Amino acid sequence: MATALVTGIVTLMFNWTMLRYVGEDGVAAVTIIMYVLMFASSLYTGYSYGVAPMLSYCYGEQSDGKLKKLVAVSLKVIAGISLVTAAASFLLTEPLVSIFARPENPVYELAVTGNRICTVALFFIGFNIFASGMFTALSNGVVSAVLAFSRSFVFMLITMIVLPLLFGVNGIWLATPVAELMALALSAFMFFRYRGRYGY
Repeated sequence: MATALVTGIVTLMFNWTMLRYVGEDGVAAVTIIMYVLMFASSLYTGYSYGVAPMLSYCYGEQSDGKLKKLVAVSLKVIAGISLVTAAASFLLTEPLVSIFARPENPVYELAVTGNRICTVALFFIGFNIFASGMFTALSNGVVSAVLAFSRSFVFMLITMIVLPLLFGVNGIWLATPVAELMALALSAFMFFRYRGRYGY
């Protein structure tokens, strides 16, 4: 329920902001970019869900060595996926956008510019999703919830309000990468803070 509510509010904010700065073409461009980001995010989510039972098992078994190795491998896998998806999104921006809008359409240029800026977020999204999933697997729902809520709502709310005022339309595109970067800083803080407690 909370996820659906937050997603709805953030999407509404994106649409309102785009209508204010660009109009209906901006709303269409945001929709295209959300499809691309959601596809990439599903890879990280799928991996995090898949590895969660193994993290829980290693933690329950009190096998610090196995848990440490699994977390290290997971971070490498996430880093690899991040590099591949970011490179693919940047290099294939025009073909991806052309699926939804023709080059002569004003939406096309908006979406191409927006996707290239938003692609930066793909370097951070995977680590943030994994961090939240990892703490859920380690039975720390509070930290997991703080990470997920801050990433998907608090930081997005801040960047969506501040950045468009400073950079106009480009500020709207920058909102997602900056929010994800802020979330990455919080994830890293929690990761190192609880490292001794969980032994990863």
